[in-house]
Amino acid sequence: MQKVKQLRVVVEAEDYDTAVRFYRDVLGMDEIAAFSSGGEDRVAILEAGRATFEIASPAHKVAIDAVEAAGTPSPKIRIAFEVDDAESATREAESAGATVVAEPVLTPWMSLNSRVDAPAGLTVTFFEETEDSHERAERDGFGTNDA
Repeated sequence: MQKVKQLRVVVEAEDYDTAVRFYRDVLGMDEIAAFSSGGEDRVAILEAGRATFEIASPAHKVAIDAVEAAGTPSPKIRIAFEVDDAESATREAESAGATVVAEPVLTPWMSLNSRVDAPAGLTVTFFEETEDSHERAERDGFGTNDA
């Protein structure tokens, strides 16, 4: 069986330059490659740190929307970025043109989460961990699905 080595999320951005500025310059993602065959045919590949792939049931998505965004529904696919300071990330994103959907809120799983509508039509969650995975694993309701 093949194992996945990298998660790459590919987003079509109508306003390519604004999207690149936002994700690269505002959020600080390093540009690791860029390609162009001329004209408007361009792509930038940005380093986003460690990648995870979160699979949520419909009921969990509704629960997350309730906690994180006062019930404002998120799209079927939402991007989440771990940051050092969710409040600052939210303000910087807003200053760069993102629309704040929800201000930072402390979640039951002890992360500080906010939500914005960002360039390229993405809904983005910023999350700041307030405890490590070992602390979280000791609390009721947290663990893994491993048998």
